[in-house]
Formats: sequence, structure tokens, C-alpha cells
Amino acid sequence: SMPKAPAMKTADDFISPDVLDRLDSAEAEAILTELAELISHYDRLYHNSSEERQALLPDSEYDRLVALNSLIEKKFPALIRPDSPSQRVGSAVTEQFGKIEHTLPMLSLSNAFSDEDVADFVERIKRFLSLSADAELRFTAEPKIDGLSLSLRYEHGKLVTGATRGDGQIGEDITANVRTIADIPHRIETDHEVIEIRGEVYMSRSDFEILNADQQREGGKKFANPRNAAAGSLRQKDPRITAGRPLRFFAYASGYLSQPLGSCHSEFLSWAEAAGFAVNPLTKICSSPSEMLSHYQLIASQRQELDYEIDGVVYKADRYDYQDRLGQVSRAPRWAIAHKFPAEQAVTIIEEIDIQVGRTGALTPVARLKPVQVGGVTVSNATLHNEDEIRRKDIRIGDMVVVQRAGDVIPQIVRVMEAERSGNEQNFIFPAECPVCSSPALRPEGEAVRRCSGGFSCSAQSVERLKHFVSRNAFDIDGLGDKQIELFYSLGWIEYPSDIFSLTTRRDEIAALSGMGDKSADKLIAAIEMRRHIELEKLIFGLGIRQIGEATAKLIAQRYPDLSLLTQMAQDAQDRDTSAYAELISIDQIGASVADDLLNFLNRAENQLELQKLATILTIIAPEQPQQDSVLSGKTIVFTGTLTTVSRNEAKAQAERLGAKVSGSVSGKTDFLVAGADAGSKAAKAQALGVEILSEEAYLALISQNSTS
Repeated sequence: SMPKAPAMKTADDFISPDVLDRLDSAEAEAILTELAELISHYDRLYHNSSEERQALLPDSEYDRLVALNSLIEKKFPALIRPDSPSQRVGSAVTEQFGKIEHTLPMLSLSNAFSDEDVADFVERIKRFLSLSADAELRFTAEPKIDGLSLSLRYEHGKLVTGATRGDGQIGEDITANVRTIADIPHRIETDHEVIEIRGEVYMSRSDFEILNADQQREGGKKFANPRNAAAGSLRQKDPRITAGRPLRFFAYASGYLSQPLGSCHSEFLSWAEAAGFAVNPLTKICSSPSEMLSHYQLIASQRQELDYEIDGVVYKADRYDYQDRLGQVSRAPRWAIAHKFPAEQAVTIIEEIDIQVGRTGALTPVARLKPVQVGGVTVSNATLHNEDEIRRKDIRIGDMVVVQRAGDVIPQIVRVMEAERSGNEQNFIFPAECPVCSSPALRPEGEAVRRCSGGFSCSAQSVERLKHFVSRNAFDIDGLGDKQIELFYSLGWIEYPSDIFSLTTRRDEIAALSGMGDKSADKLIAAIEMRRHIELEKLIFGLGIRQIGEATAKLIAQRYPDLSLLTQMAQDAQDRDTSAYAELISIDQIGASVADDLLNFLNRAENQLELQKLATILTIIAPEQPQQDSVLSGKTIVFTGTLTTVSRNEAKAQAERLGAKVSGSVSGKTDFLVAGADAGSKAAKAQALGVEILSEEAYLALISQNSTS
């Protein structure tokens, strides 16, 4: 079953730009936690999408979320999470195909959204390379194809593997499917021992239209857009299906080479074209920002006439020696940037505004629109995010509005066309009660979202929580998807997560349902029984507690490895002045905001009762415990500053494996502070408290005792 999507949010829902400077550490920590979970969800959909799945957020809004994450991390570098979008590329590979480790990582690209961003990109490169402001620096400018990245490996001229990007380090082995694509040569003339070619698989617009017409004629499912069609076609289990789909390929870069193919990127593209690969004909060499922007405008003007989807222009420093010197920051190279096109827009009328209630009780207003075509897709809904957004944009029922989308998604309203108002438009009154259960809908001070206070008594929340409980990264009960949850809930068979395990007594009733039968019922019962053994972190994540994503659930399970320990801690920590509360917020990456959401959930009487039921019907597996006999066992350690040998996140993970408790703040209980370069206030506090301060070298020497003893 698919994981339930987190509530769709924009960067504006988290924080407005003018508040960024006043953000404190705890608030920043909470926002980074939620951003990591939300962006990870969209990454999974985008990189692992099949033809049935579509992204839920416009590219432009996704880019703003990533940019907000980077801004907060820049202000609070100590809060960078291991699962931060700045620490990864793409998404983990699925289990459907074998895995291939990329010899060189397949990096993502930073984005530019304005002419100023492009000029800044060029200036940064010149500063980094110590070039004068008027020095000539050549760039290639090429269309950014909206498809799927692919890495091809040739050994002695023969195609041996084809792999998706995956998470940047490991991709899916789709070699059999790749061999069916006509644009990809099976052999190339070369003396090289190894050549890796990287590029984009796509489907042309004209071929997409023909494919959809064929699908409709044969009663099959129509594809939403060419990218989804290409994704679904490339990732088929049966290569014969892929062979029947009109996939194309543009080569855009080299990967690992046993020896160079030239001294610059443009020479590589010329070689690739001569070797039989398709190279985009709109690629041009530019020598200044003005030339780059001029070519961007030319490509943008031709965008609608092109027979393939593009979503921007990629600029790359042409010389390979410059690329080598520039290197990369986090998941993106310094020597390349993607200049994205603005989101596509259209004008329509708001016919009604409805309220949707999510898993955590969030009331999200949705505009019902007079259907309109935006970028080739019919749009009839638009998210309004929250009541402040409605007020800020002065959105009324009956308004004529500009809507925009980028990808097959719920669009957003850009602005109201006030000049078109007739005077008959109606203000929308945001409800003070939940429209589903009539419980008070409360908006805590300082938060943008109003939430239903009904908890499990609210049917909308109950259904969404049940969907989350059985989602892929929680209990992952095969055959218990959204439709089944809604049906069983409507029949009164399930209300709380523990009720799911009572479904095993309803085998005959399930089999009698329309579309089920004996075989499906038996499979479902078996899948439920299999999940009576569950890891503690999956149970914690499955409860659907606000702000508790997968990474946070794992941290909590490590510190409180038994459900009884966790519930006891919650009782002990109700008073925020207790040592139990201090210990909870001392866990690295858990701030006061996350702790409060956790405690509020665990201390509600109905949730305590539900946890007691789950404890009696499940076998809960404690997380693997760290080493008990290492030099760090039982020690509390804090990392600060920049580490050079390993990233701070790697160092934290390593310390936890060795039995240490990694904290985000220094206190009298801290045993060691590991201070990298530019260590600041934490080092000063440690010194004042008499905490032992270790340099990176001293820390590495300390833990090396473990491997040598």
C-alpha cells in the first residue's frame, strides 16, 4: 500500500521570509524536521514514479521548499539532519529491480529562477577559480529535458548495463529495458576500456498522444503526461512492454571514463554525436551571462513548438579542469545550474471553497474551479493552503483568478483578478468547527494551520490515520489500501489501528464483499497476521503523530527501546521542568516543538488506551542496540563546527553505533564536545562547564582504540 501523502504545503505555510531572521533554534528544528519528511515524500514520488503515480506538488513549489530548507540550514548549520534534502540526491531505489552502484555519483542540480541568479552563478565560479571579473568563461546552455535520468555503461564498446539515477549512489538495473530503446546503441566504436554515458529518457509529445489514443481504444489507463508515460514504460518488469513504447534518449554528460574523451564538455557532446547518440540540437556555447540568458529566452520562445517536454535550461562550465577544481557542494556540482521556466498559468472562476480534514486534524481549504486547461491538463481544484492565504490574497467565492501548475498536480491560485469583480462575490468564512465531526477547530498561537480537536472521534482524522498506519513505511499491510480502509471504516469494522488486527475474525465477511472473494480475503488476512511482529520505530511512525517522521521515530525508539518505557517517559515528562523532559529534548534533532507534539499525543487518554491494546496484540521488536563495550558506551557527546574527515552526520551515526548518546546541546551531563573548524558558542559553553573538548583528530584517535582493541 502507498504511504499517505503529508499535507501539501508551500514554503509560505512554514514561514514568511521576514520571520526568518527571528527564528529560534527550536522553531528551526521543527521546520527542518517537517521539511525533511515532506520533501522526502515528493522525492520518492518523483524518482520512483510509475505510470499510476503522479507528483502532488508543482516543481516551482518543490524548489521553494528546498530553498527554504537551505536558508534555515545556512542560519543553523548545527541542525542539518541526516535525512535533509541537502544531504541526498533523488530517492532510494525500489525492490522491483536489481541494484547498480554508480562508479561516479549521479548528482542533482541547483536551481536558478531569475536573471540575477544566473549572473550570481557565473560570479561565484569566477571568484572560486580566482578569475578576473572580465576573464572569458565558456558555458554550454542546453534544454533541460523533463524525463528520467539514465546512466549507460559500455565496456570495450559494448553496452553492459543501464541504470536509473536512484539515490545518486545506487540506481535500479534496467538493462533489459534500456536495450529496447532505439536511440541507444548496443555497440560503439572506441578504444576505451570503460565509457559511461548519461542522459535523459523521454517520450515525444506526438508519440505520447498516439500512445494515449491506443490505450483508450484498448480500454487501458491513460497517462497523465509524457514524463509519467516514460517513467512507467522504462520501469516495466517485462522488457517486451518497454519495447512497444516509443522511448527516446538524449545524451547530456559522461560518467566514469577509463581515459578522457576531450578537455571540455562541448568536445564530449561532439564525440557522443559522432558515436551515434542523440544530442540536443539546441545546445549552444555561451561566453557571458547575457549570452546565456539570450539563449534561455530563445529556447523558452520555442518551448511550445518542441516535440518534447522541457522545464528549463542547464548551464555547465565547459572546461573539465575547471569542473574538477569547482567540485560539488552537498548533492549538487558547483559548475552547473538549472535555470527553470516559470510555472504555467491560466484564468478561471472559483465556484466553491471546501474544507478537507487531514490525518493530524489540519483543515485545508480547497477551491473548486470551473474546469480549465493549464499546460495541457484539465484543472478543477486548487489548494488555498490556510485561512491566512485566503485573507492575504483576498480570495472570494465567485472570483476570477490566475491559477498555475508545473506538473500534473493540484495547482495553486497566484492572484485574484480584482478588476473583473461584479460585486456578487462572497467572502469565505473559515469554520471554527470541524466540518466533519463538529469538534472545535483550534489554531494555536503562532501557527498558520487550524486543526480539528476531535482526534479519533473525528471520522476524517480516523480514516487518514488508519491509511497512514498501514502505509509502506509504517505497517505496510499489502492489500489494505485507501479504498479498503474507507470501506471497512464505513462498515464499522475498524475505527482504531488495533481494530485492523480484528479483521482476521471477519474472513468470510471480507470474502463476500464485492471485488474480494476467497483468494483476496485469505491474502489480506495473511498480510495482517504477518504484521503482528513489528519494529518499534515503525509502530511509532505508524501512529501518525504530528512532526514524527521516519527519522525521528527511529531516534525515539533508540532512546526508549520499549513501548512501556516510552509511555512512562511521556507521563514523567508532562511537567516540562522534569529530568524526563530534559532528557527527551536532549536527543539530537528533537526540539521542544517536536517533544510537545509527541507528549500531547502520548498523554491523551484515548491514545494511551490504544497503545495498551496494541501492546497486547503485537510483538514489538526493539531496535538493534549499540555497542556496550566501546570507549563511547553510555557517554553523551556533542558535535559542533565543521568536520573534515567525515560529515557531521556520519560522525553522529558512527558515535551512536558505538553506544554514545548524541545530543544537540551542551550541558553538565555532556562527556565530550567534538569541536571541528569554526566551533562557536557550544565550545565556549563546554569550556565554562568543564566539559572535555576534543579536536577532530583527538576524537578519531579515541574511537580508533575500539577497532584496535
